[in-house]
Amino acid sequence: MEAADIVIVGGGVIGSAVAYFLKGPARFPGRVTVVERDASYSEGSTARSAGSIRQQFSTPENIRMSQFGHAFLGSLQEHLGVDGDPVDIGFHAAGYLFLATPAGLPVLAANHAIQTAEGAEIALLDTAALAARYPWLALDDLAAGTLGLAGEGWFDGYGLGQAFRRKARSLGVDYRHDRVVGLDRDGARITAARLESGGRLACGALVDAAGPRGAEIAAMAGLSLPVRPRKRFVFVFDCRAAADGRFADCPLVIDPSGVYFRPEGPQFITGLSPGVDDPDPDCLDLEVDHDWFDERIWPVLAARVPDFEAIKMIRAWAGHYAYNTLDQNAVLGPHPEIGNFYFANGFSGHGLQQSPAVGRAIAELIVEGGYRSLDLSRFGYERIVANEPVLEKNVV
Repeated sequence: MEAADIVIVGGGVIGSAVAYFLKGPARFPGRVTVVERDASYSEGSTARSAGSIRQQFSTPENIRMSQFGHAFLGSLQEHLGVDGDPVDIGFHAAGYLFLATPAGLPVLAANHAIQTAEGAEIALLDTAALAARYPWLALDDLAAGTLGLAGEGWFDGYGLGQAFRRKARSLGVDYRHDRVVGLDRDGARITAARLESGGRLACGALVDAAGPRGAEIAAMAGLSLPVRPRKRFVFVFDCRAAADGRFADCPLVIDPSGVYFRPEGPQFITGLSPGVDDPDPDCLDLEVDHDWFDERIWPVLAARVPDFEAIKMIRAWAGHYAYNTLDQNAVLGPHPEIGNFYFANGFSGHGLQQSPAVGRAIAELIVEGGYRSLDLSRFGYERIVANEPVLEKNVV
C-alpha cells in the first residue's frame, strides 16, 4: 500500500493552497499527495467562480483573511513564481459597491464600522456622493452605499489555482488524478484513503478540501458536515451604451436585491443567489437556467442602471458553492475527536479569495499544532456540534 504523510482530497484552489503552504512556507518535510477527480480542473468551483476579492464582510475573521489574501495576490511572483516565469492573474482593483435602501442602512452602517475598525479602506457614501461618482445609477430607492477604496477587485480565479498547483508541484507535491471512494478509520484516526482506481493511500493526516463534495468525504469518516453543493449561474451580457466609456470606473455592484454585476473586459457579468424563499436544492450538474436571467436578473439590472434596459445576454455558465447551511462560513481545522482529519470547506462562495489565508492556516495547524498568523478557531467544527452559527451578513 502506498503512503503519504498528508493526503489532501481536492486539488482546487483551497487544496492546492494548503499543499503550497505545507511544502513552501511551513517547510513540511514529509510527502504530500493531492487527489483530484477532475484532471482538467475545469468543472470545479475555482474555475467557475466570478473571481473576486473583497474586505466588505461583517465578520472580523473574514475581513482579516481577505486582507491577507489581497497582500498575497500583490506578491504572487515572489510566492508562486517558478523558474522566473511570470505569474499574472490580471487583477483589477476596482472595488465593491454595496448599495442599501433606507431599511438596509443600519446593517450597512454597522458592517462599515466593523470593516473600518479592522483597517479596511471602505467609504460610506450618501446618495449625493453616489450620484457624483456613478451618474448611471438609479438612486431613488437608495439611502447609501459602501465602496471599497483598496484591497478589492477581481481576477482570473482559474489562473490563481493553476499558479498554486504549479508551485506546489515544483516543491515536490504529488498530484494524482483519482477519486477518493472511502476512508479507513481506526478509532480516532484516519489511516488510509481508498481510491477509485483500486488502490489505498495510507496517510498520517487527511485534509478535506473537496469543495461541494466535502460532505461526501466527511461521511466516509462517519462525520456530518452541513456543506451542500448549491448551483449558481453567471451570465455575461453586452451593453451597447458602454462603448463610450461611461462605465470605465464601474466597481462590482451589489444591488439590495442581491443581484450583482461588474465589467468583464468590454462586457459585464451578473448573477443572483436564490433568496430564502426560493428553492435551492443540492445539485452537481452544470446546466444553466436561462430563465433565471430573463425573469429575475434583467428586470433588476434595468431598474438600477437605465442603460441596461437594452442589453444582450451573450453566454452563461454554472458552478457550485460549497454552501454551509449553518452559517455560510468556512469550516476549518481538525475534527475534535478525529484529530488527523482536517476540514477546509464550506466557504459558500468565498473560497477563492480566502484560499491564501486558509492554506497558511491549515499548514500551521498541521506543522505547528496551532494557528500562528491568524486565529481562525472561531470557524472550527466545534460550532457545528454545538449548533452555534457564526453568521456572516454579507453573503453574495
